[in-house]
Amino acid sequence: DQLNDRFYIDADLTEAVGLAHDMGHPPFGHIGERKLNELMAPHGGFEGNGQTLRILTELIYERPGATKGIAPTRAFLDGVMKYKALHRECIGTQADGSPDYPSNHFIYDEQAHWRNTIFDSEQLPDELSTPQALNSFKSIECQVMDWADDTAYSLNDIVDGIHARYINVGSITEWAAGQDLDATQTAWIDKLCQVIREDRYESHFGARIGRFVHGCTLTPRSGFLSDRTNRHAFDLTIAADVKAESALYKRIALDLIFRSPQLQQIEFKGGHILEKLFTALCQNCANADGSGLRILPLQIQELIKQETTTTGRHRRLCDFTAGLTDSLAVRTYKRLYDPDFGSIAELL
Repeated sequence: DQLNDRFYIDADLTEAVGLAHDMGHPPFGHIGERKLNELMAPHGGFEGNGQTLRILTELIYERPGATKGIAPTRAFLDGVMKYKALHRECIGTQADGSPDYPSNHFIYDEQAHWRNTIFDSEQLPDELSTPQALNSFKSIECQVMDWADDTAYSLNDIVDGIHARYINVGSITEWAAGQDLDATQTAWIDKLCQVIREDRYESHFGARIGRFVHGCTLTPRSGFLSDRTNRHAFDLTIAADVKAESALYKRIALDLIFRSPQLQQIEFKGGHILEKLFTALCQNCANADGSGLRILPLQIQELIKQETTTTGRHRRLCDFTAGLTDSLAVRTYKRLYDPDFGSIAELL
């Protein structure tokens, strides 16, 4: 009832937001994101959403000695920018007085002007004075993308887990026995076991997508920017039972898939590879005097050479590392550390 000729959710804009929002994810998924953030903590951190914004606005086009971004509209930026708190705004203080760097959910300090663009340089109200409040302030297109992401992961991860044999009737039953589930959650578990036994789980979860989509409504919002743009005049409200079902599936996927020894071993290995790679790059390519081995492609070395600060050089190294695919990260690691891979003899 909220949509009309004066306001509708633009399907092309929302699709573009959905396609772009994961561009900044590094190799090896979430462990890669955590590891790069840990390594970049003194230099502004690393966050997948902040990196997506950086790719779109600064990196997507390459030419000799330079990179540039697209000219994104304010609506597109607003949809992609899932988090709006700056890294420096999220730094706390530990008991010993050292910085307590954020683990996630921020954009980079040098991206403050893009946030100002979205806010049309308006003074932030008191209710948006904390990082948590800023990060919850999302345009309607961003909220649609966020829920679509949740829907895809909570449903598709279960199907993928069944295919990969992490999830079966036995593992679900054993998991459920150790949980404090209410009657509704128990019914969802029973249904899940039933469709697995009957080999109907793909069609069952395909139908759940429709349920999750139709479980959304638009609720008018009154507050900051709501009188300036319809992008901030509505919230996407998810039906409580749909949200609860999604949360249950995410718990199952987390405990039975992502915390399984097999996946944890792969995560450990991915984190190790990224740490060794980034350490080698910093030791050889982040020096102001240009000393060190030339282990990066020439065009990347030229970009680093143009940076005048340590933080800028580390950010360029992080861009390179985050832009690798899983397989290319493994190959680069082997080329640097495996004596039986890519020897000089093979080049002669």
